[in-house]
Amino acid sequence: MTRQKKQFEIWSVITILFLFFFCIFLIFPLFGILKQSVVDVEAGGLSLKHFQRFFSQRYYSQTIFNSVKVTIAITVCTLLIGVPFAYFYSFYRLRGAKFLFVISILCVMSAPFIGAYSWILLLGRSGIITQFLKHVFGLQIGSIYGFDGILLVQSLKLFPLVFIYMNGAFKNIDRSLLEASANLGCVGVKRFFKVILNLSMPTLLAASLIVFMRAFADFGTPLLIGEGYRTFPVEIYNQYLGEVGTDYNFAAAISVLAIIMTAIVFLIQKWATSHYQFSINALNPMEKKDPKGIRGILVYLYCYLLVIIAFVPQLYVIYLSFRNSDQAIFKEGYSLASYRAALDKLLVRSINNTLLLGIGTLAIIIVFSVLIAYLVVRRKSFLNNAIDTLSMIPYIMPGSVIGIALVIAFSRPPLVLTGTMAIMIASFTIRRMPYSIRSANATLMQIPMSIEEAAISLGASKLKTFAKITVPMMSSGIISGAILSWVSIVTELSSSIILYNNRTITLTMSAYMAISRGNYGLACAFATVLTALTTISLLAYLYISKSEDIKL
Repeated sequence: MTRQKKQFEIWSVITILFLFFFCIFLIFPLFGILKQSVVDVEAGGLSLKHFQRFFSQRYYSQTIFNSVKVTIAITVCTLLIGVPFAYFYSFYRLRGAKFLFVISILCVMSAPFIGAYSWILLLGRSGIITQFLKHVFGLQIGSIYGFDGILLVQSLKLFPLVFIYMNGAFKNIDRSLLEASANLGCVGVKRFFKVILNLSMPTLLAASLIVFMRAFADFGTPLLIGEGYRTFPVEIYNQYLGEVGTDYNFAAAISVLAIIMTAIVFLIQKWATSHYQFSINALNPMEKKDPKGIRGILVYLYCYLLVIIAFVPQLYVIYLSFRNSDQAIFKEGYSLASYRAALDKLLVRSINNTLLLGIGTLAIIIVFSVLIAYLVVRRKSFLNNAIDTLSMIPYIMPGSVIGIALVIAFSRPPLVLTGTMAIMIASFTIRRMPYSIRSANATLMQIPMSIEEAAISLGASKLKTFAKITVPMMSSGIISGAILSWVSIVTELSSSIILYNNRTITLTMSAYMAISRGNYGLACAFATVLTALTTISLLAYLYISKSEDIKL
């Protein structure tokens, strides 16, 4: 009895510690940002004047319409190009499938603003493609800047998310269902829309949500390529760290609106998903067929052209990193001058900080995710469900909002963390932990409780069973979530730009700062090192997991 009571107390203490952690690093900062949004500094009281200012001036309120418009367009485009790609990959035996898989994942794993920067170098006013078409064919192509540019860059970057989700969904479709539909005369395109998409609808909605959230929260792309097309996250950044002037209270008010909007979208997605609740047991999994004839040629053209177009900008950045350059001008000849300049411009410190932040944050995320998954799945209670809900809140919040909230909360005694590595680790942990928690939860749900009960019946304690049996069996889910959390950590920009300083600068921030200062050769060098780091991370994941099923 004493032993069981002790074990109960240990898990109860863990529950309380997690509640304390989320209260300190999530609830308290969010309350601080809410409080600052209604503070009237001049009058010394509470007021809604910051919200009134936002909605009364079209200059600001237009950013809501702009963000929603471009985000919906990006979501629709990623579905239009990502779903067919996933279908061809899942239902056809394609040569070079591993190549398609790896390259498409590298597209989504790169830092968001690098894609925008790359396309500027290709299709900007002085871009290589723009100048080639102008001088050789006399063609003037449309501007890469503004709405069209954001749509192009984000769609090509985010379609792999749709591919990853839908590939998993298509693999779970039972072949007998398609055979039954064929017997009823439903084949070809009609079967795809009537049967396959309907069976995959919950996954399609989940993919749409994560694309929407990623596109809505990204500020690096619209900041670089948006020009006059102003979006919500960019306005938050401008009000908090703008060069013209700052207004922290107004930035807090816009942040609150961003939280409300993303929460509404999340709830709409949850409501839509509830109308498609069913389970499929793929007792007869799909068998891939060989693409033949004209149809096969078109399938190959679509898949390879899409992946190549999406990845070419990154290759071009790598190429330019070896070109001679003078600030914003690339010259003839090749050298390592950009990398030597990077070494003089905080490259070593950026790499060290990136690795230190990444490894430190990842260690915390792995431990927290395993414990939270166990609490949620094996020890269900009101408090543990509350922990699960709290852990998912950052999933629907722009990173800049989290950064601002943490600065407001920890810029004064008793706990001053602003400007330290600790505040960045806290930000990365709460922002990127949902990936690992979802992955660990899904894996633990598939482990029969009877295995743990058998170990306990043989004399092992619950804690020993958890450490020696449950955790090792969760290893695949832990590794999957961990590597994806790692990549999202090392490419994080939106919260880093609020929290970093010269001592805590990362590779992502170094690349971004070089771009913003017009030092394109230096930016290419930093971006190439960052791309190499994400590539190594992906290859390590594929080698360790021996799987192509990535859950984002």
